[in-house]
Amino acid sequence: MPSDESARTLVVGAGQAGISLVTALRELGDTAPVVLVGDEPEPPYERPPLSKTYLRGEHDRDSLVFHDASWFAGLGVELVTGDGVVSIAREGSTGSATLASGRTVAFDRLALTPGAVNRTLPVEGADLTGVHSVRTLADADLLAPRLRAARDVVVVGGGFIGLEIAAGARALGAAVTVVEATDRLLGRAVTAALSDAVRDAHRRRGTRILLGANAVRVVGADGAVTGVELADGTTVPADLVVVGIGALPRTELAEQLGLLVEPLGIVVDEHARTSDGLTVAAGDCAVGPNPFTRGEPGPTRLESVPHATDQARTAAATLTGHDTAYDTVPWFWSDQGDLRLQMAGLPHGADRTVVRGDVATERFSLLSYRDGLLIAVESVGVPADYLAVKRALEKGMTIPADSAADTSVPLKRLITRTRGTDPS
Repeated sequence: MPSDESARTLVVGAGQAGISLVTALRELGDTAPVVLVGDEPEPPYERPPLSKTYLRGEHDRDSLVFHDASWFAGLGVELVTGDGVVSIAREGSTGSATLASGRTVAFDRLALTPGAVNRTLPVEGADLTGVHSVRTLADADLLAPRLRAARDVVVVGGGFIGLEIAAGARALGAAVTVVEATDRLLGRAVTAALSDAVRDAHRRRGTRILLGANAVRVVGADGAVTGVELADGTTVPADLVVVGIGALPRTELAEQLGLLVEPLGIVVDEHARTSDGLTVAAGDCAVGPNPFTRGEPGPTRLESVPHATDQARTAAATLTGHDTAYDTVPWFWSDQGDLRLQMAGLPHGADRTVVRGDVATERFSLLSYRDGLLIAVESVGVPADYLAVKRALEKGMTIPADSAADTSVPLKRLITRTRGTDPS
């Protein structure tokens, strides 16, 4: 067994948040030793293509990798892969983590960036051959060849990942059915107007969308999937089932440390600091205040690459004593085949939505307002609108709702200050 080793900073989780955090530490001038630990065997890699171009064979595997171990070594960062942390404890400002291999790593600064795990489908038959989900590169490697060969694909879950995979399967020539338990697609993330538009766009491309449909059993023969049984008694044929019903934050290590944890994740403040005042957490595992909820109650957990990157930078600043509150405008994107969605801000709690452009042409934007102020944009095929609203939100400015629908005037020309806001 390796002897105990000491590291000033331990970063648990080598996904987007972990790599962003260690990179930010060095950008801030911190030179202390760092150990970055990931339980996957691969070095940190780009995840967004996994549900899109990589599955379709359009993205080279090696090109997904951000940097290899030698690059991290050049930064003074030891990269540990395929050997996750299984237990952790700290007493005061110091602590120790035990890895699956039995190695122990001592630390005096700790960052938790373990991400999340996919929810599993809690029904009979979910373990049959041909039932998949995608979060890791290993998941995508298993699914990709089967997706390309599939004839009948059922996607359980109408969220971003499910719809991206559905679009890819349809482009590959499969018959595709999306089974969504609620009454609309992307229900937790976007406005009802965008949900409807996305539904119609997928249907135009030949995808069958079943809303208010609950999968109660995966049926099969000889150990392999043959269909998905719904609550109404019907069975949708399938030789491949992809499950995309959300993710659960990885909080087990935070619980070992006695940190405050809620169902949504590890609780952090605006500086990415956890309840012990010492540990930081960032990315899909963390839940905390967001200034762009615009007064909506409760903490927020965002699952996106930009959020993971920006919150990790905040966490790095906190570790190095440069406390900077997280104040980045949330932004997202989703490529669903040839349908590109771009979003900025958070539309939850909007009391008015302005439609700009023609939804039927798949070139339009939806601007969300609350109390007369702009809070979010959802754009399909109009990147200039998305960029204009993102810029306005970053400056604390707005676009008058009564003028926003006029496509003859670029949105960037309509940006104006809000009451009490200095545009400088």
